[in-house]
Amino acid sequence: MTKTKGKQLHLGVLLYGCGHHQAAWLMPDSSVERIGDISYYQSLAQLAERGYFDAVFFADNQSFAGKDSSNMPAFWFDPVVNLTAISQVTNHVGLVSTISSTFSNPFTASRQLLSLDHITKGRVGWNLVTSMTDFEALNHGMEGLPSHDKRYEKADEFAALMNKLFLSWDSNDFLHDREEGKLINPSNIQPINHNGTYFKVYGPSTTPKSPQGKPVSMQAGASKQGIALAAKYADAVYSVSWNLKQAKRFREKLDEQVKQSEDSNRHIKVFPGLVTYVGHTQEEALAKKAALDEQLPLETALKQLSFFIQQDCSNWEIDKEVPQLPPVEEFNGPVGRYETILEIINDTQPTVRELLGYLNAGGGHHTLIGTPEEVVDQMEVWIEAGVADGFNLMPPTLPGSLEDFVELIVPELQKRGIFRREYEGHTFREHLGLT
Repeated sequence: MTKTKGKQLHLGVLLYGCGHHQAAWLMPDSSVERIGDISYYQSLAQLAERGYFDAVFFADNQSFAGKDSSNMPAFWFDPVVNLTAISQVTNHVGLVSTISSTFSNPFTASRQLLSLDHITKGRVGWNLVTSMTDFEALNHGMEGLPSHDKRYEKADEFAALMNKLFLSWDSNDFLHDREEGKLINPSNIQPINHNGTYFKVYGPSTTPKSPQGKPVSMQAGASKQGIALAAKYADAVYSVSWNLKQAKRFREKLDEQVKQSEDSNRHIKVFPGLVTYVGHTQEEALAKKAALDEQLPLETALKQLSFFIQQDCSNWEIDKEVPQLPPVEEFNGPVGRYETILEIINDTQPTVRELLGYLNAGGGHHTLIGTPEEVVDQMEVWIEAGVADGFNLMPPTLPGSLEDFVELIVPELQKRGIFRREYEGHTFREHLGLT
């Protein structure tokens, strides 16, 4: 494939457990024993930095049922605390934490993120979510999650308030002038007096705005409300796209929403999830996937599918076609993943077993299997089509699949001139070209 001129792709990695494949923990070289070891996450971030990744990213779930022997305690650490520890052993890689507007206090959340942004001199981003499960709500004094519409109404106010707090005053107003006897310039440090439907915050923040202006704002919702929220507030979005058709549709929806926003000309960067199996030959890459798939417990895979489609499929006949599912308009769960499942079914007419095979690593994200050249060829197709500004890597195993990506795919990207050979700036915004 011809060299891409002028375009530089971006890379993030979603760190989760010992890998995104449900059977990763069962492999002989699994890192499952290190799930509660902070040095494990630090080493993964250092590996991503060695590959010049833009960012490491943590999702979050504020509940842990712990009722099934297959439940992975992957959210062992609070993501902000985890990233703070990671910040002390890295120098450049961006640090993205998930924040739930449904459960978080915006004053506290903004203060934590700003604090880490100052500690790292501008390497922080945050991923706004509205959360997905009633189990999480039960840990926050609720009987269940509010409706989808209510969650996004609250998220809109939350995002606007976070921006007010992020920018409420400047570090230049900390004068510490001994001769004049002035510590601060109080005329520039004023309350924000936010009095909304869901939040009342007098302000200002105790922490001045960050070295990069404000932390990079990410968003991951694929519903109509989620895309509308991203169009108003996000610098970049994570997306779920199984194929190019779905990726194009998401980009079109996002662009249409941006046109209707106040800043109708801005470009929001899109990072589809990416699962890779790479080897020196295609046979080697396929063997890596097959070894994981062979270990996959069907019961565990069916439980994951039940969560994705919000109905019990434990009694489905494994070697028959997937039963008819309701259209996305009638679905009240995580829309992006559900759309992906419908897309896979429409494209392949799979049996239940075959569908599980598509979903068992990363839940239906774009999956590439092959040599570095073959994988990068397909990555370039998405970049050239304008549907992706980069990818959010979801390694099937950790650290193994991330090591493969850094050692095999990154050099191929660099060879084609579409990925950095060194960090040219320090802040996360500089990495993403947002400044």
